[in-house]
Amino acid sequence: MAVERIGSIIKHLAPGSSLNNIQSKNADDIVITLSIRTPLTKAKKGGFKDTTLEYMLYALLKEVRERSNLDPALVEDICVGNVSDGKAAYKVRAAALAAGFPNTTAASSLNRFCSSGLKATADIAHSIANDSIQIGIAMGAELMSAGGDKLDEPFDEAVLAQSQESVDCMQPMGWTSENVSKDFDVTREKMDRYAAESFQKAEAAKNSGFFSDEIVPIKTKVKGPNGEVKEVTLTEDDGIRPGTTFEGLSKIRPAFPQWGPATTGGNASQVTDGAAAVLLMKRSTAIKLGQPILAKYVGSTVSGLAPRIMGIGPSIAIPKLLSIYNISLNDVDVVEVNEAFASMAVYCKEKLGLDSLKMNPRGGAIALGHPLGATGVRQIVTGLSECRRTKKKILLTSMCIGTGQGMAGLFVNEQV
Repeated sequence: MAVERIGSIIKHLAPGSSLNNIQSKNADDIVITLSIRTPLTKAKKGGFKDTTLEYMLYALLKEVRERSNLDPALVEDICVGNVSDGKAAYKVRAAALAAGFPNTTAASSLNRFCSSGLKATADIAHSIANDSIQIGIAMGAELMSAGGDKLDEPFDEAVLAQSQESVDCMQPMGWTSENVSKDFDVTREKMDRYAAESFQKAEAAKNSGFFSDEIVPIKTKVKGPNGEVKEVTLTEDDGIRPGTTFEGLSKIRPAFPQWGPATTGGNASQVTDGAAAVLLMKRSTAIKLGQPILAKYVGSTVSGLAPRIMGIGPSIAIPKLLSIYNISLNDVDVVEVNEAFASMAVYCKEKLGLDSLKMNPRGGAIALGHPLGATGVRQIVTGLSECRRTKKKILLTSMCIGTGQGMAGLFVNEQV
């Protein structure tokens, strides 16, 4: 163990190495100077159940403005990843104005399903790298209490007639989870054991106060059973189930018996409300403005695959990203893989050879929840917090994407 650790340190310090190049500090680097998130709460049951998307965005943007100590007029663009709300572009613009950003700060929304938050981060980062803007905010936000992204009606028959994979793009995500389970022999037992560990990690992290530096308190209003509305301050995630065990999870009935017996409400991601945000700029800009540099955005990539097994997307996107920068998973300290379903999480863990200490050390979406558009940024916020706590350097985030895609992002923690 000690020999491996020494070898790892040598690799991190070796001059001229790919890893050293990634960690080098240059004026044009894209850096993160603030990373925060709201608590994650159960959709239709938790603290955000009566909150609007625009209020959630407003509340978090207000925190970004106040905590950054940055002149809001310097922020040129805000991009929010969101999946379910077709009016998100209207809402983020209104929220930004309400939060104290001037009308010279532009705003937009985007949707690449579960990677929307990471794509928003990449888009803002690339705009800064290309000198289109100097400072931007990337966000992810989802109010799943208001509904999901279920299709209202089938696609055009002329399109569906051309490709079975086009038809597969309409299928529910539960179907894809059962396909991964069957195709790759990911058993119900493996899935439940993995899910139990996710809950146990999250419970331990919460009890140790590890989430405290990533979550900002949000004031909102909640309507009680009697219709009475009261103001509350949300401070913690409410999806973590203390005392979760494999034995308990194994008793839960299948969620999609029409497609298979493996996926349950206990070993799949929770339906959740929440938002996250990162503030980005060039290193030279951060130094000039006296902004704290938390991390460096290295890069990201996206891959496509068969829609019917969309869950294995990280197992394709991660090697692709690593090959771009000529590093290996041995060089990565923390890997945040979105746990859309335990079937895909188990597959990716085994396929990539990840150990439990490196992959989702604070638990993942099974225990914390998966607010679709927010997850891509939430993973960055959580991963950087964990890297700061453990004095680790290299963070990799990844997620599967509905319709058959995968995305991955690479970051260097600089608070060591």
